[in-house]
Amino acid sequence: MNHVRDDTDASSILATVEDDVLHLIDLALAEDAGSGDVTSKWIVPARTRVQAEVVAKADGVIAGVTPARAVFLRLDPRVDSNVLADDGVRVSAGDVVLTVRGPGRAILTGERIALNFLQRLSGVATVTRRFVDAIAGTNTRILDTRKTTPAWRTLEKAAVRAGGGVNHRQGLFDAVLIKDNHIAIAGSIPEAIRRIREHNTKGLPVIVEVRTLDELDAALDEQVDRLLLDNMNTGMMREAVRRTRARENPPALEASGNMSVDRVAKVARTGVDFISVGALTHSAPALDLSLRILRQ
Repeated sequence: MNHVRDDTDASSILATVEDDVLHLIDLALAEDAGSGDVTSKWIVPARTRVQAEVVAKADGVIAGVTPARAVFLRLDPRVDSNVLADDGVRVSAGDVVLTVRGPGRAILTGERIALNFLQRLSGVATVTRRFVDAIAGTNTRILDTRKTTPAWRTLEKAAVRAGGGVNHRQGLFDAVLIKDNHIAIAGSIPEAIRRIREHNTKGLPVIVEVRTLDELDAALDEQVDRLLLDNMNTGMMREAVRRTRARENPPALEASGNMSVDRVAKVARTGVDFISVGALTHSAPALDLSLRILRQ
């Protein structure tokens, strides 16, 4: 463990949490605690202070430390915390991630919600790191997608970055992605791009999804920012890279569709710039973590 952070002032910690994440934390606490944590209230005297630690029970990459700390602070600003493994740090089973100390009731009430944030987000970071490690030594980068848990996108995209991945567009508003259904409605790739250019006064990046080499050629003629190679086999990808690199000012290339840890190395060797992986967020298993009381 090579990272320790101790900035225990409640206001400074909460100031780093985005409003949508604080709202999500409040919703989670309202869902779990409701009118009050009756078990902790009836067992733990009001003035009891405790010290506890969050421990990794499996190897992985940590993410979600700040929202986890914020959970306890939303319950009681007197809870202090010390970070031993910050976002992006690899941990082994038995490593301490975070210590907390303060009012016992607040720590016990916040335990499950804080762990839910940490476990889910660390799971995303851990899976992302596996994909990143699988293409080490290439110039290809791993991208996330919009296949995120509803309302968790800000958190899950931060977890992808913690795992060494790169964020794709945040949503439907910050980049143009012309997909097969858009093309079907417009009638052709050139027509879809023409309609975009009529309205794209902000100069948003334009990405076009292509499924065949003919579609690739049609999109290349339009000089867009990126081409998304959808569900192509590696042979088609290599040819797509060859044709694209032969153009003047070629667009970036992104491979997508049914990506697994076993497959991404072969895909990266085709020469694509990016590989987008929905599984980073839609299928990541939670990293096993637990909180244990050390002393009163």
